[in-house]
Amino acid sequence: MGLHLNEGGDDLAENHEINVTPFIDVMLVLLIIFMVAAPLATVDIKVDLPASTAKPAPRPEKPVFLSVKSDQRLFLGEDEVKADALGATLDARTHGKKDTTIFFQADKGVDYGDLMRVMDALRAAGYLKVGLVGLETAAKK
Repeated sequence: MGLHLNEGGDDLAENHEINVTPFIDVMLVLLIIFMVAAPLATVDIKVDLPASTAKPAPRPEKPVFLSVKSDQRLFLGEDEVKADALGATLDARTHGKKDTTIFFQADKGVDYGDLMRVMDALRAAGYLKVGLVGLETAAKK
């Protein structure tokens, strides 16, 4: 039999290792919480949203309307614009004022991806103030 005698040194020797067990335990608990909470955060209910009856904001003197037709043609006001010349045409129309609000409207049949391409072209041209135009309905009493 072997016997180990303490020779009177320090009872608690320095330990240079990091104990990661509590960290792992906390991470696993958080993982379980997020796995349970994530499906609860999604909305799978179909909602028929009503039209807005709020009083519309006052229009500027010369609003700049950008329209997308159902055949993906772009119109700036009444004039047809090519997608690759949108930035230059907007600069000419707004006299280079990038803080001008662009009123953006599209037909119902326009694909969401096409809308996003036009929005990206506006952002690339430096026009970050975009107002989405919709139909106004009378308030129900």
